[in-house]
Amino acid sequence: MSKAQAIAPAAFDATALRADFPILQQEVNGHPLVYLDNAATTQKPEVVIEAVANYYRRDNANVHRGAHALSDRATGAFEQARETVARFINSPAARQVIWVRGTTEAINLVAHSWGRANLGPGDRVLVSYLEHHSDIVPWQLVCAATGAEVVAIPILESGDIDMAALDDLLDERVKLVAVNHVSNALGTVNPVREIAAKAHAVGARILVDGAQATAHFKVDVQALDCDFYAFSGHKLYGPTGIGALWGREELLEAMPPFLGGGEMIETVSFAGTTFNTLPFKFEAGTPNIADAIGLAAAIDYLGGIDMAAAAAHERALLAQSLALATSVEGLRRIGAPQEAVGIFSFVLDGVHPSDLGMLLDQQGIAVRTGHHCTQPLMDHYQVPGTVRASYALYNTAQDVERLFEGIHKAVRLFR
Repeated sequence: MSKAQAIAPAAFDATALRADFPILQQEVNGHPLVYLDNAATTQKPEVVIEAVANYYRRDNANVHRGAHALSDRATGAFEQARETVARFINSPAARQVIWVRGTTEAINLVAHSWGRANLGPGDRVLVSYLEHHSDIVPWQLVCAATGAEVVAIPILESGDIDMAALDDLLDERVKLVAVNHVSNALGTVNPVREIAAKAHAVGARILVDGAQATAHFKVDVQALDCDFYAFSGHKLYGPTGIGALWGREELLEAMPPFLGGGEMIETVSFAGTTFNTLPFKFEAGTPNIADAIGLAAAIDYLGGIDMAAAAAHERALLAQSLALATSVEGLRRIGAPQEAVGIFSFVLDGVHPSDLGMLLDQQGIAVRTGHHCTQPLMDHYQVPGTVRASYALYNTAQDVERLFEGIHKAVRLFR
């Protein structure tokens, strides 16, 4: 039994959970590691590492159509992982879950499959200023090919979507609205259900980038009433190189395949090809079997944790950061959204973000610096980039204290 399973929901204990994550038990540059780069990727509990290793130790074989025991076991575990993901996001059916490498591939799949089939001259795709580049560039590419137009949804100075401006943009020209559930740069939690209702009122579809959401709170695609939802395993304490796209069944059925090759076909001849059923129509070639199994193990691990308590813990770390920030002259938080997960993004007068990041690393503190693949957002705030500390369920109040000790040291050194 992992420590996550042993902890009562009312007694959430981040310090105890840390023992489940081997990588956290190390020193960096002579200091105990403080890992605050969770929005880039989360660390993996032992049960996930073992799930991947055990697949390769015992069951390594290609899935589907195999006539031997290893293939049967691999196929069973692989498809059970899909069922696990379907339950995790409350999908009506597992066949609506498409395996992809991550959120980026999921969005590209929708853009190039649904987009090329449904967009044309005069049509619009609305994309918020909060979006990661992977929810901007695919739409630019497809709109350039189809004659459609990408239009930016403005944001308020707080880092919240300007809902009045969205209302003004929504008309019959809009065919799709693309928004993230949670901003990777600011931590903003967007009102996805409300945005979905507004999009549907004008006949538009909505795609939600859920990469930053699934590790922080329960996601229910039916309750959100979205049309597409994408997320990545490695943001969710699972392996890299695996993620999922969820879509409404009628939309997925109507969409052409994204990639061609093995598995996604029903029959092939030089006279023509017919395609497989969902979800396999979109899964050409040998899939990432081991990491799908690892993702399911991560979801099962989180099932032993009171995620509402974990989310409250992460919000407390953010509140602690904001309180400590008042003691640092020249520190400015970028964005102040009405609702946010544990992401603290800031600049420090007189200190370049990359210089501060390097100094913190010398003290064993890992943060992310730069534009965080959100250059339009950085341009909005007229900064080249920020320092981002992003919190996870295994971070502690002591981690935040260490971060601010490092920031105060930077102030003394650089001023």
